[in-house]
Amino acid sequence: MIRATAFSITALLLAAPALGATYPVQGRWGQSDSSDKGPVDCAKLRVISFNGDQRTDSRGGVAAFRNVSVTPDGTKAFKVVDQFTNGQVRDGRVNYTLRQSSDPDRIEMNQQMGGTIKLQRCK
Repeated sequence: MIRATAFSITALLLAAPALGATYPVQGRWGQSDSSDKGPVDCAKLRVISFNGDQRTDSRGGVAAFRNVSVTPDGTKAFKVVDQFTNGQVRDGRVNYTLRQSSDPDRIEMNQQMGGTIKLQRCK
């Protein structure tokens, strides 16, 4: 009986999806080149949301991502690998550097393809 229970638990753990790392930032961030201090009104902006190990993008080519890894890359910078699935790609991966500014309401996503996205925390 103990072996059967141990086998069942092991099978469940192996079948469960592996969770990625948690993003170093959380919440909603709007794409903005504004020089205003503090959070910005994101009603008309592209919004990228970080929630635990999931990221969503209101205007990107892929709507939802799941984090695979976050690796520190110097002070306030992180190399990030995300995974996505859409109608054309299954388990695709994107790599980028997420850099936190000295201003806690600003971050940058430096993508391998697509350049830098400047983000400001949403109100």
